[in-house]
Formats: sequence, structure tokens, C-alpha cells
Amino acid sequence: MATAASAQEITLRSSDTHPDGYPTVEAVKFMGEVLKEKTGGRIGVQVFASHQLGEEKETIEQTKFGVIDLNRVNFAPMNGIVKATTVACLPYIFTSKENMRAVMDGPIGEDILKAFEPAGYVGLAVYDSGARSFYNSKKPITSIDDLKGMKFRVIQSDLFVDMVNALGANATPMAYGEVYSGLQTGLIDGAENNWPSYESSKHYEVAKFYSLDQHSQCPEVLMMSKISWDKLTPEDQTAVREAAKESVGKMRELWDAQEAKSRKVVEDAGAQINEIDPAAFVAAMDPIYAKYADTPELQDLVKRIRDTQK
Repeated sequence: MATAASAQEITLRSSDTHPDGYPTVEAVKFMGEVLKEKTGGRIGVQVFASHQLGEEKETIEQTKFGVIDLNRVNFAPMNGIVKATTVACLPYIFTSKENMRAVMDGPIGEDILKAFEPAGYVGLAVYDSGARSFYNSKKPITSIDDLKGMKFRVIQSDLFVDMVNALGANATPMAYGEVYSGLQTGLIDGAENNWPSYESSKHYEVAKFYSLDQHSQCPEVLMMSKISWDKLTPEDQTAVREAAKESVGKMRELWDAQEAKSRKVVEDAGAQINEIDPAAFVAAMDPIYAKYADTPELQDLVKRIRDTQK
């Protein structure tokens, strides 16, 4: 009995606000399977999806105190806690999905993950959250001038408000659940989000012009409570890190499939998609970078990312 008990597992409780079946949720489940295999069944992961353990802000605090072991959150709510995450959320910092992934898989991504530790977390892996672009009910956005005077819903974030205002539009912070009716009634002209959100929210029904400026690719992080981490042996810590890294490929495979499926749904429904030359949009972001990348360390991270694009 004692042998059986000792071979039995540590169950790491993991939180995610996304629903069951969502790429990040399935990736953490996959990590749990890999971890079980690596530890001979001693360590597993139980994923609590659909914000069962709370919204991101609450779960971030619970993770710090070891109430939750693992947590998948967006970089954005971590910006005030782990300053390095701010850089990956700056508008137009990445030139493409491929650029974002290459940066996050390399030394820059590792440095950002290491910055979680002094704040009481262990950064394990970086996932995608898609590229956010503008959509609206009026016209295709083909140049920065097209945005002037238009009202766009943004998430309740100073960075997003400042970004939209810097582009000459009027930022309107609004709860996600109110966007459809806001578009329908003309309270707002448009909003911004990624392919799966544009499709699943059915916003394409009331805002059929989707313009691919890809202004934000702020990633997601899978992190662990430092308290929970310190309870593991060095060997088990290595297994957790390796399993988390292996889950990134699974997440991306699921995400890419979801994006392609969502794009097909909205195109089949008559949404009009157009590309944008982002040069003027990027140039308008100088004051945003000055405000949010406001330390030598953050400015160095910006430079390092831009150097990957040369």
C-alpha cells in the first residue's frame, strides 16, 4: 500500500478562462499527459476551464499564493506585475505570427519568462492569442486616414485606448458582451479582435469589413506558482518545464486550425477581408512606445525584437 501511495500522483491544479476544447485548454491537458509519462504517473494536471477558479485577475493572485498551481493567462493582465511582458503587447511590435513565434521561442522569450520569477511565478511556456485586427460596419480600412473619427470598441486597457486614439479613431472601452448590440445600433462603428473571436461572437453579421492590420499579437503565458514549484524536486521541475515546452507545438497546431476554420466561416458568410500596409500605422505608435516602453530595459527589449526583423 505504501508503495502504491508513493507512486501515486501530485495533481497540479490549472486555471483557464477559456472553455473546454479551446486550444490553450487542450494544450495544458496535453502537457499533463506528457508530464504523467515523464514521471511514471506521479504528476498529473487537472485543468479547470471556463473560469471555474475565477477570472484572470483573481487567478493571478491565487497562483502567487499557491492556491492554484498552474495558470494560463494573457500577457496583458501581467503587464503591471512583470514589466517585460509589456513589450510583447505593444502595437505592431511583431511583423507576423511567424516573427512572434520565433521571438518567443528564442532568447528574448526566455528572458521574458525568467522575469516572472521575482514576482512569485515561474514562466513555463508562451502560447498564441492570435493577431487582433480592426473590423467595422462602414467600410474597408485601407489607410490610417480611414480610421479618423470612427468609434472603435476596445478592451478596458489604457494601452489599447491610447493606441486607437493615436490612430485618429475614438476608443470606446466596452464589455465584450455588449459589442454585438453596440455595432447593431451604431453606438460604435467597429471593434478589433482575432479571427476566432470575430467568428464565434458573430460580430461579422453586423460588421462585415475586416481589415488585417494585425496591431496586437500579445501572447498568452502558462505560468506556475513559485510556491508550488519550490515543492518539486529538481528532476520534477525539469519534467514540468519540458512538458510545458512540448505543449506549445500542440497549442499552435490547434490554434492554426481554429484560425483557418473561423476565417472560412466569416468569408463564406460574406465578410470582406482586406490587407493593409502597416507603415503609417506603425509610425503613429511612437508616443505609445515612449509611454509604455519607458525604461532602458524595456527599450532594449524593443530593440532586440526589431533586430529580429532586419
